[in-house]
Amino acid sequence: MLEEIVGSVWHRFITQRADSHYPEAIVYLEDIRHIVSVFFRALGGEGGLRVENSTESKNHSRRTILERIAGVGHKVQYAWRDEEALKLPESIAIFPTQQLNKDLYLWLVALSAVELNEDNREYKNWITRNQYRTREALAIWPGLMPRYQQLVEAHLKQRYQASDLPKDEAAQEVIICNALNDPMALVDLHYAKRPPQPVPLWLHPSPEKYEFQGGTAPQDPDIEEGAQSKKDQQKQQTRKSGNREDMVEGNDGLISFRLESLWSWAEYSKVDRTSTDDDDDDAMRTAEDMDNITVAQDSETTASKIKLDLDLPSSDYDDIVLGDGIPLDEWDYKKQYLQKDHCRLQVMMSRDAEPIALPEHLQQQVKKIRRQFEVLKPQRHWESRQQDGMEIDLESYINFLADRKHHGVQSDMPIYRELRNKTRDMSCLLLADLSLSTDAHINNHSRVIDVIRDSLFLFSEALSVTGDRFALHGFSSRNRSHIRFYKIKNFDEKYDDSVRGFIQAARPGYYTRLGAAIRYASSLLEAEASSQKLLLIFTDGKPNDLDKYEGRYGIEDTRMAVLEAEKKGLRPFCITIDEEAENYLPYLFGSKSFVVIQDANELPKKLPQLYLRLTSGV
Repeated sequence: MLEEIVGSVWHRFITQRADSHYPEAIVYLEDIRHIVSVFFRALGGEGGLRVENSTESKNHSRRTILERIAGVGHKVQYAWRDEEALKLPESIAIFPTQQLNKDLYLWLVALSAVELNEDNREYKNWITRNQYRTREALAIWPGLMPRYQQLVEAHLKQRYQASDLPKDEAAQEVIICNALNDPMALVDLHYAKRPPQPVPLWLHPSPEKYEFQGGTAPQDPDIEEGAQSKKDQQKQQTRKSGNREDMVEGNDGLISFRLESLWSWAEYSKVDRTSTDDDDDDAMRTAEDMDNITVAQDSETTASKIKLDLDLPSSDYDDIVLGDGIPLDEWDYKKQYLQKDHCRLQVMMSRDAEPIALPEHLQQQVKKIRRQFEVLKPQRHWESRQQDGMEIDLESYINFLADRKHHGVQSDMPIYRELRNKTRDMSCLLLADLSLSTDAHINNHSRVIDVIRDSLFLFSEALSVTGDRFALHGFSSRNRSHIRFYKIKNFDEKYDDSVRGFIQAARPGYYTRLGAAIRYASSLLEAEASSQKLLLIFTDGKPNDLDKYEGRYGIEDTRMAVLEAEKKGLRPFCITIDEEAENYLPYLFGSKSFVVIQDANELPKKLPQLYLRLTSGV
């Protein structure tokens, strides 16, 4: 016990003495993520890139004696950019003031926004690449010069003095300091026994090519994803570098052992340690302790983790297929062109749908919603100054007599009025995401799919009062050749018990190929003759599918589908319960064309109110 206390005290003491950071001035990326995102896009950075934490890289440069004793300083987080994301350190506490640490974040963002031709041999060197980015950033945005000078001045005070280093390392240090002070200086970095000290003002010398986050490892379509709510899912705190390897079969190789090391029969216990199903096992904690995570795809499955209804069902039990399938285009952002007929969408209808009445638990809400939507119901009103009508318009007739007396009468002067219905020229298509994630529980009593059904019920009851034309559809996908588009209600169908049955029959499907679903829904809405056309999209997460639709590819295709819908005169509007939606929805739909529902239970009540607000001026 005493040894543990002494060891703990010693560890805290030596760690604090060795740590050169300033915890009291720390700035976390999570706190300024929104500012960083806006700043990056304001500087011309690609809108499709997400901002996320970078991985830790090993630091092989010289460390102090205290750092080696305490075991710190051997890892560092750099900033860099790839095709998917802008990666920044999880936190910065390098400088003694929060303002300087925040300025460092903004400076790294500015460097990342500068385009660089990686094939140019002139910029093959780590230093010359960062010098070029620095020169361009200061030339394009000269207002950054004061901040950059302050950062350089503060950082140079923290670096090793060249006189304290061996000759070869001292030469490197002089070159780096000159490059920081003068981005135009010509440099020629020579070999040294140890690499130079990290430069936090520059981007990563050689970013890792393969990495993944704990929650986004390669997906197996047979693993249940909706087993728990998003709030209960554990999130990895820091990103890990990763690599892929082939699964080791264990059938080959040579093993050597000493005979006396064999256990006796009494000592042997047959326990499979290759897979642990213990409820107390904390897999996330284990992952956090690992520096590098290797994944491999195994051909075997674990029966206890398979959700049987994820496999494509037999046609005798699957939903009813309507038609032969519809080819759809898809945007490839890397090649910057629209791939013709790249996807295939299959219109389907639930096989198990039976006519039902409105569920009892919604009866009270429906009465209130109906009263609120009565204001949008078509009202009869008089139209004056008509050529023909039910009766004479007295004001127009008096004006006619006055004009005739003064010999200024017109033979075609309208003097009648007509009683007409005031109609709303509005069509709305609601597209609901029915992917597997909607099977997740939001509390002990209901799942996301249950909330979606209730929302569709209340939404339909509200619009049936207004008389607006509306359609309801759902979608999910398995790959680009298998996009399932569920017909719940067409524009020309009457909302009745049969439609309610289709709403009740909606169930979680597979994945979320959002771009294809938006394109087909847009074609249906475009065919409407109404002057106002609203495309409401409900989703609970990012676009994704089994193939390359993950990440930026899916984001860019969805954005292109939204732009195509707007060119057709439609108004796309997204409703989501994804807590991280504000990181990507502004890029997809614009800052004023989406809403995040923080509490999924509130969706049924807020959806009709949202529609009322969006169409009140129609």
